[in-house]
Amino acid sequence: MNLCIAVRRLLFAVTSDLTYDQRMQRICASLAQHGYGVRLVGRQLPSSRPLGAQPFEQVRLRCWFNKGKLFYAEYNIRLLLYLLRQRGWHAYCAADLDAALPVWLRARLGGRPFVYDAHELFTEVPEVVARPWVQRAWRGVEQWVVPRATLAYTVGPALARWFGQRYGRPFGVVRNISRLGADAPASAPAAGYILYQGVLNVGRGLEALLDAMPAVEGRLVICGEGDLSAQLRQRAADLGLLASGKVAFRGYVVPAELRQVTLGAAVGISVLEHLGLSYYYSLANKFFDYLHAGVPQLISPFPEYLALNDAYQVAEVVPHLTPECLAAALNRLLRDAPERRAQLACNCQLARLELNWQHEETELLRLYEALWLTAGPQPVTA
Repeated sequence: MNLCIAVRRLLFAVTSDLTYDQRMQRICASLAQHGYGVRLVGRQLPSSRPLGAQPFEQVRLRCWFNKGKLFYAEYNIRLLLYLLRQRGWHAYCAADLDAALPVWLRARLGGRPFVYDAHELFTEVPEVVARPWVQRAWRGVEQWVVPRATLAYTVGPALARWFGQRYGRPFGVVRNISRLGADAPASAPAAGYILYQGVLNVGRGLEALLDAMPAVEGRLVICGEGDLSAQLRQRAADLGLLASGKVAFRGYVVPAELRQVTLGAAVGISVLEHLGLSYYYSLANKFFDYLHAGVPQLISPFPEYLALNDAYQVAEVVPHLTPECLAAALNRLLRDAPERRAQLACNCQLARLELNWQHEETELLRLYEALWLTAGPQPVTA
């Protein structure tokens, strides 16, 4: 006999370090603050900081391997073993494809709804596209789990359309946008730095950006780490950018500190190379982080960014990711056309009133309320 549920409990799983996963922090906090019981399971790295206080439960799994196929295999096994010990959850939610199989299996074994949150088009990220046999394996996972999700949503309209056309099922959209603060940020400082925040991986235009810096009248701050960390530091050193102070690598920065770093920037970097459909259809959280800080940014001519920029005029479009194009765009904003940068900064402050997490949260809650209508009454234990 099915019983009425007082508190619906949601278990989310990711492969990321929870300290830096702002999307999952926002989603889980919003659901917890609206009456759901929420637990977020993620990854414990040797360099992981202690977890900060959140209005939801947090669990991290430690692995022997921390990258490559051995990591994915080990983490998925550890996650499945962890999930099999869990009872009393009313839905199991996978944040992206690399955690989806064990989450789907646990949901299936317990007769629970399976939720899929696609942070990106995982089968089209450059690291996967470059290895055809790896791409085939992940496509097999995608083709298995996506049609079986009770609820599916992603980070932007373009990706939602792609998934919908590919799998003939609806995908919701919950964009990864910053929460609107009480006070508007000050205009981007004239003496501020150029800021890149995010993963240091292939396809982010970072090599060209470093090559552009000798011709740019400004300094660059890089927040984040990734597969290219060592190579980029060596490239900056070879160009004399570290010794001259024109480039600074800050490493991982927790979200609260990153917000303060972003507020001090004059220009943000949010460019990508067209190395796969995931980048082409992306809508990165850094776009909104810059916007909410009142910081103009450089973007690539990809659909989601162009659509938002056409509507709000908050960025300069860089047609080609060459050192020459990047240097010209940066010098224009930093030196040659300060009035243009000031206008973009002003537009950011207006746009944030419409583009904010408070609006996205409404859609998130609507999707999860609809989940229970689709899934039907849930038993109390399983």
